[in-house]
Amino acid sequence: MAASIWTRIASIGIGLLASAGVSAQTLSIGTGGTGGVYYPLGGGMAAVLSKHVPGMQATAEVTGGSVDNLKLIGSGKPYIGLTMADAALDALKGVDKFKGKPVPVKNLMVLYPNRMHVVTVESTGVTKIADLKGKRVSTGSPGSATEVMAFRVIEAAGLDKDKDMTRERLGVAESVNALKDRKIDAFFWVGGLPTAAVTDLANTPGMKIRMIDHADLVAKMNQKYGNLYVEDTIPKSVYKGMDTDNRQATVMNILVAHESMSDTEAYNIVKTIFDKRDDLIAVHKEAANFKLEHQKASATPIPFHPGAVKYFTERGIKLN
Repeated sequence: MAASIWTRIASIGIGLLASAGVSAQTLSIGTGGTGGVYYPLGGGMAAVLSKHVPGMQATAEVTGGSVDNLKLIGSGKPYIGLTMADAALDALKGVDKFKGKPVPVKNLMVLYPNRMHVVTVESTGVTKIADLKGKRVSTGSPGSATEVMAFRVIEAAGLDKDKDMTRERLGVAESVNALKDRKIDAFFWVGGLPTAAVTDLANTPGMKIRMIDHADLVAKMNQKYGNLYVEDTIPKSVYKGMDTDNRQATVMNILVAHESMSDTEAYNIVKTIFDKRDDLIAVHKEAANFKLEHQKASATPIPFHPGAVKYFTERGIKLN
């Protein structure tokens, strides 16, 4: 009964919008797992878009992450997605996980830096990437760009992802639980700061977190895959128990849409996210990195959507 009531209310609302000359738009936002940063941020975006873009009804979906989001956009259904830049470039080129099925994506905006976490605990004895040899390691869920980047880190370290370790394919929340239960020895995760699931691990009594340095591998990764990665740092203040800053690899997060999205819709999405940035910061502080000065062609390998270009031009931003 309740479901039918809400269906009727939604139908009445759409009818009122139509009578007012406002076309109804449905939009799904591909995010990630519930333990990461994409999901809460995507939920915040859905809320502000639904509230402030006339006629738009946006919802956030739990997904495996970047790869899943890009495939959903490729389905032609009304999706936008949060993704890592490296996975988006693979999708655009139709390579690796998108082999033979390129996705015609356009960039709506550059979001925030996504930092590779290689996480273990002190009791495992793992102190460097080479120590993962012979260990049980989660490299991320199958639909995630964590898996894409994890494979590249492992490769750059001279290890074989299939032969040198027992590999699991878990999301960040599942990885944390497996590490707590001693079912794995370490896991890879690419996310914003702080990531809730990693915070949970760091705050677990009897566990001392250890973040494994790997920034020295960035040059080799870029040599093979293009200048997608930068050497970066996770400060020791981010997660309880870190003894030193973690030197790691970072890639940018971007928000993308299918190239067929109308210029008006793309413009409204980008404008609303920037106009309501404070609302998104209240959801997760990584939204503070949504900055106009970060919007530049050098920050993303994906061409900007014309609707996004229109908005940024109005704000005095040159994308070249």
